[in-house]
Amino acid sequence: MTTQRIRVGIDVGGTFTDAVAVDAKTLELLGQVKVPTSHHHEDGVAHGIVTALDRLLAQTGRDPEDVAFLAHGTTQATNALLEGDVATVGLVGIGSGAGAVLTRRLAALGRLELTPGKRLPLTYTHVDDPEDAAAVSRAVDAVTQDGAQVLVASEPFGVDRPEGEEAVTAAARTAGLPATAAHEITSLYGLHKRTRTAVINAAILPRMLATADLVDASITKAGVTAPLMVMRCDGGVMSLDEMRRRPLLTVLSGPAAGVAGALMQERISEGLFLETGGTSTDISVVRRGKVAVRHAVILGRTTYLNALDVRTVGVGGGSMVRIDGGRITGVGPRSAHIAGLPYACFAPLDDLRDATVTTIRPMDDDPADHVVIEAAGGRYALTMTCAANALGRVPEGDFARCDPAAARAAIAPLAERLGLDVPTAASRILDAGTDRVKAVVDAMVKDYRLDKDTAVLVGGGGGAASVTPHLARASGMEGRIARHSEVISPIGVALALVREQVERIIPGAGEEQILAVRAEAEAAVVAQGAAPDGVEVEVTVDPQTSTVRAVATGATELRTQDRAHRADDDERLRTAAVSLKADPAHVDVLAGTSAHTVYGTEVRRRLRATRRPVRVIDADGVVRLHVADARVETTTVGRAPEVLAALVRDATSYGDGGVRAPAVRLLLGSRIADLSGVLDPEPLLALARGELKARAADEPVVAVVEVRA
Repeated sequence: MTTQRIRVGIDVGGTFTDAVAVDAKTLELLGQVKVPTSHHHEDGVAHGIVTALDRLLAQTGRDPEDVAFLAHGTTQATNALLEGDVATVGLVGIGSGAGAVLTRRLAALGRLELTPGKRLPLTYTHVDDPEDAAAVSRAVDAVTQDGAQVLVASEPFGVDRPEGEEAVTAAARTAGLPATAAHEITSLYGLHKRTRTAVINAAILPRMLATADLVDASITKAGVTAPLMVMRCDGGVMSLDEMRRRPLLTVLSGPAAGVAGALMQERISEGLFLETGGTSTDISVVRRGKVAVRHAVILGRTTYLNALDVRTVGVGGGSMVRIDGGRITGVGPRSAHIAGLPYACFAPLDDLRDATVTTIRPMDDDPADHVVIEAAGGRYALTMTCAANALGRVPEGDFARCDPAAARAAIAPLAERLGLDVPTAASRILDAGTDRVKAVVDAMVKDYRLDKDTAVLVGGGGGAASVTPHLARASGMEGRIARHSEVISPIGVALALVREQVERIIPGAGEEQILAVRAEAEAAVVAQGAAPDGVEVEVTVDPQTSTVRAVATGATELRTQDRAHRADDDERLRTAAVSLKADPAHVDVLAGTSAHTVYGTEVRRRLRATRRPVRVIDADGVVRLHVADARVETTTVGRAPEVLAALVRDATSYGDGGVRAPAVRLLLGSRIADLSGVLDPEPLLALARGELKARAADEPVVAVVEVRA
């Protein structure tokens, strides 16, 4: 066995399965392979996964026992819902009296439309008393006879009193029917939304169970002993057993893999990730080092599924140019792939001789305004990628790079027709495409209150160079293309952390209840294989909805990466100064730990209080935390409870909106403990004490205390 262990990420797409091997220590890419996705093999997509793994191990010269971590992302759940390929769900409502009225209305979930004209297959029955074993057995038999392949049990307030749902699911499992209790899928109140989420989860459960079993058996047969993980839709991974329980978490996980790669490889702390393929661009937000997540809309209805906030624009590297009346009117959404045409810029220069411009309908119902060129080598599509190459925006070695001369030759006939030179025509093509992307980017910057002066645009996917560089110029934001952008999704799968989110609605939540939710999330990721010493938990308490939310993340092994680059003091100072928009001479080192340095400056404002913006820079020279105005205090673990109590007391505000404690982050060793989601001083201090426990009394602690606006 070799001494270098590897992390393997496999992204199962609709057409191809991509796999990468990443050094477990340095996190550098060691190898990558692409194989056709094996939808029609007797082992399903598992065959393609193992084929990709075998080729990857051969390419990198590794053995199966060298795999320290193996995870895969899959579009199977998403595709099942899009195609209507789901199981018939038997829904058992529980309750008597007023509760029965509420649960009987759940039968309407059978009206959910999967595809035009095809509804979710659902059969409903009711149980008044779940303690009546005979009645429960009859209900299970009834839905089974109606064709149910999986069962869901739901009861009003089942979150607080789960015994009824558990009795029904136990009976179903005894009868050999896979079953889910609604409270197992989410612990949030809202009978209809909770049940809807559980029903959608159940509809894909049988198919995903079969896939999980095949993948598990295939990986074990291949000799890999590392834990097998699955990509979640919120940017983390989960154990295979957890996927068997909640396969819905894999829906929309495709875009999540890409942003996970940007977060872990590119180390974004504030910005937007744009994953551009041939037809579209998926846009997601990273704010203060965390992905932006919201409740997903599935089958046209809001669910309790926490998924990445991804917004898609129909502009990609293969998007076709459209003209009318002597001007460029748009780009996309049709792509060269849909039209069945090659990109003009990838044609040999000689094949572009005698080129003339004409317009076509890519599909019968499309307008005849899509530009193609007829040349010596045949018919070609003019695309965003052609324009980007003509302007030299595609870097050397990029997946979408072509001969710039060929790209200019491809654009030339259109430029002549429009009365423009080639660079202007190419620029207007990119303007037409990126204007649509920019509108969404601007909306997300506003929605998440990102600072445009510090936020960065990072492009991924094979078409990244056709959108991100030009968009950065147009928006005035810093932009770059991710390293290995064409495989950023499997890299994200390989580098993703085990993640779990626990939510509870607790009116007037006290210290003990908040700590209990935190402990539940922490225990969940440890149970799925995360190393206990490396788990981080972020807690948010929303006083408006009484929701207590804990998000725990952790690696399956403690990471002590040996990176090729470590920024020196001068480099970190320059990075901080650029981010703070200040002269380095006016930037001070305020504090530091072994992993982070805190820099700050003063912004004096006429007739207003002086503002003290702060940046936390890690050892690689990456900005890990932006704070607009903060106080920084260094202390020790032993003295921290007393010091923090005084800092929080001094910075807590009181008003008509209630009590608002400051946003507190603690720098502890290699970690940044984010406690900013708690507004009540007492639970905030209790969580801080939880972060400090089991640490040496003389260990340094840096508190960054931000007064809330």
